[in-house]
This record gives sequence, structure tokens and C-alpha cells, in this order.
Amino acid sequence: MPANNSKPIKSALISVYSKDGLEPIIQQLNALGVQLYSTGGTQSYIQKLGIPVIPVESITGYPSILDGRVKTLHPAVFGGLLARREPDHLAQLEAYQIPEIDCVIVDLYPFEDTVATTHDEAEIIEKIDIGGVSLIRAAAKNWSDVVVVASKEEYSLFHTLLTTQQGAFTPENRRELARRAFKVTSNYDIAIFNWFNEGTTDISFKYSIHRSDILRYGENPHQNGVFFGEFEKVFDKLNGKAISYNNLVDIDAAVQLMREFQVGKPCFAILKHTNACGIARRNTLHEAWQAALACDTTSAFGGIFVTNTKVDLPTAQEINKLFYEVLIAPDFDQDALELLKKKEPRILLKIKGFDVPKRSFRSLLNGVVEQDTDLKTETEADLKTVTKRVPTPDETGELLFAAKCCKHLKSNAIALVKDRQLIGMGCGQPSRVDALRQAIAKAHAFGFDLNGAVMASDAFFPFPDCVDIAHEAGITAVVQPGGSMKDQDSIQACDARGMAMVMTGIRHFRH
Repeated sequence: MPANNSKPIKSALISVYSKDGLEPIIQQLNALGVQLYSTGGTQSYIQKLGIPVIPVESITGYPSILDGRVKTLHPAVFGGLLARREPDHLAQLEAYQIPEIDCVIVDLYPFEDTVATTHDEAEIIEKIDIGGVSLIRAAAKNWSDVVVVASKEEYSLFHTLLTTQQGAFTPENRRELARRAFKVTSNYDIAIFNWFNEGTTDISFKYSIHRSDILRYGENPHQNGVFFGEFEKVFDKLNGKAISYNNLVDIDAAVQLMREFQVGKPCFAILKHTNACGIARRNTLHEAWQAALACDTTSAFGGIFVTNTKVDLPTAQEINKLFYEVLIAPDFDQDALELLKKKEPRILLKIKGFDVPKRSFRSLLNGVVEQDTDLKTETEADLKTVTKRVPTPDETGELLFAAKCCKHLKSNAIALVKDRQLIGMGCGQPSRVDALRQAIAKAHAFGFDLNGAVMASDAFFPFPDCVDIAHEAGITAVVQPGGSMKDQDSIQACDARGMAMVMTGIRHFRH
């Protein structure tokens, strides 16, 4: 029997876009003797089930008008929703012959799905739900008297409560459903704002409040962590343990890095703590994997692996020999997947696309900063030769590869590249000289010959010392943004040593 503080549903207004999962709810409401009201397609759906339903227009006295834009927006509907179940409000309902509505079930027009599938502005505009959002807000505001189901994601919970509690809902049930309802409308409004805001200079704070409980823990095991977002829109998780905060941060870094290399020959990258310790592009994925691993065989242990192409069995067999946290790929051959899934804790992610958000956020102090995501990728047109010697065509390709690698290392950052392979990297150093010395030391530690290699720097050289050190190591060409008051000193140092230097005018700091 219902608890003493529970209230039964006696009437329900149902107006939904998606009918999936709706039939059991309608059948159960009917079995409990609940009076149903509905509109348009939902009304026809209920009638086809052979269940009695009252059209909303019989309450309002108006048909659906303006191509369905106005169906429920009427005092006879909202009065029944917003009235407190107390003598004064109930007397007004009786005076105006307005029925009480105890429950609202709504599933909004699919605005986000429409934006994702078309650029037709008229079609997108028609998917901005007005009546549905208004019904949800009214019902959720009056949650102590009205039960609200704001999306098909809540159908299962509502049906369970409806069945097990014989149509009666406790205050806790009602409040929880109201909380979920405002979450739905908040997300909906944010999605609409984002679409209207696209291409403007308004960097207003906006975010997704889709709560996804995918994290094992926060940055450390003693810290709880929650991800607010829709992970499943980016990945299909094919295998592995729950994702941790650090996994998620590394996964984000891996996606942003491989976005730079998604087109062209097979590319493989290995990241550790958001920094790439191995990147290589080759004619086959197996060769790309071997070259990426050779960049730093030590740091690869426990790393994040990402590639721009389908993982085949020969590559999977080699990967499987090494301990790793996450492997990201656009697809997996079936035999490769079966092999990799045998290591149950290993996280395998099938990425749906290497697109990244155009805005990024970070929490600082008692607030949040927002900025445009660094989506700039240098092309040959961005390279301005500033030295007497012009880079050879092969050096130009190497410099562009190095610039992409360097962009995704923490500042101060230096990337050393040879034969489309990251053979040395220095990152997170307090000085650019330290970063360069670190990169050279790593290259030597793993047996690389730096003669003929190229160097990329994420910011300008304030002094010519890095040029001197690079030349001594055998580096022949440099790419950097420029912008120092002493740029000419570095240029002259290159000229004196027969090195080529190009400037891009674009800095890529990562803090």
C-alpha cells in the first residue's frame, strides 16, 4: 500500500517526441485508472493501443495551431499543473472548470541530434521545443503535487516506481524527478545557446551538466571524481576497467594530439601524463607502432596509446606485449580486438571522430576560465624563412611534423624530429635551454643520431643559446614562432652555422 505521505496519480498529460519505451507506462497508468490527456501524434499512439485518452483541445477549446507550435500553451493546461492542492487554488480550478493534472510525461524535440545531422537553419529552429519545456518547468516547480517525467531516460525509473508503488509517489520520488527535469531543461537551453552563439565573439561560460559516473576516482585514489559530459558521444568503450580522472585527462590529450595527424599515412602516438613520448608516421600501422615505441621504450610502460587508423592483428600482437592503460583507435580488426580483450583491465576505446570542442575550460581560484581551443595547425604557408638558407622540401615536411608534436607538449617545450619520428622531447621545464638539453639527452639515451634532425620550439628564443646547442647536436633546421626583441640574434646564429630557421608567428603554450 502507498505510504501515508505519498500522493497517487489520478491524471496524466503525455506529449512526447520519442515513443520508445512508452507503451508499458501507458498500459500501467491505464490499469491504475489514471485519466490520460494527450496531443497530436502521442494521442494517436495511445488510441492505437486501445486505451482511452482525452485530447488536450477538449480542455483548452482550441485545436493545435501554427503547424503544431501551439498545442498546450493555455491556462486550462497550466492552471491544472501549477495549482497547489489547497482550498483557494482548487476553488479557482473548479470555478474555471480546469482539471487537475497530477503527472506530465514529456520527451523534448531532439534539438542536439538535429544540429548534428543538418545545417538547415529552418529545420533546426523547428526543433526548439517551447510547449514541452514549459510543461516540464511548470510540473517541476509544483513537484510537491505533480510528478514530472522529462525525458525517455527517466521512463524506466518512472515505470518502476509506478508499478511498485501502485501509482503513488513519495515526496522524495517527486523531488528527484523534478531535479532530473531541471537538469534536462538546463542542458536543452545550453545546447540552444551554443548553437546561436556559434561564430560570435561572446565567450560566455557554458557547460554540459550531463553527469556521467565513469570515473574510478579523482586525480588520486583518496579523491572522489565525477565527469560531467557525454563520453559515449565520443567513444565506444569496448573493454577495460572503469576510467580514472588521470585516464580521462590523458585521453583528452591523446585525442587532441591525434587530431593533428588524423589524415594521411598511419600514425601512432604514445602519451604519458598528457605529454607525447613517442610519435611516428609510417607506411603501415605496425611500422608506425614500432617507431613510436622506439622513441622512448621506458616511458611507454603504462602509457596511453592512440592511432589514426584501424588496429590490425600484427600490431595488436606487439602492443599486447606491453602494459598500457588505454588504447584509442577508429576501429579494430575482429581478431585484433579478441586478442586485446584478453587483458581485461586494459581500456579499449573506439573513437567516433577526432573533433574537439571549439572552447575549453579550466577551474581556477573560485571560478572558471574559458578560452578558444587552440585549433591552429601550421601549414607550409605559415612558415616564413628568416635565414639565408631555405629549408629543403624534406626539412619543411619535418618542421611541420615537429611543430605539431611540440604544440602538444607542456611548456617550455622542445621537439626533435627526424624521419617523421619524435626522437627527442623536452617539456615542462623552467627554461627553454633546459627543455632542449632534456630533449637531446633523451634522444641520445635511446640511440638516435641527431645529425640532420630538425627542432621545434613552442615559443621564441630570447637568446641564441638554443641555436648554438642545437647546432652542436647536429640539428640543421628550426621552427619557432618568433616575436623576441632579440630574434635577429638567433637568426644570425643560424646563418653563421648554415642552419635554416622558419618562423610561424604563432605561439603554442600549454600550461
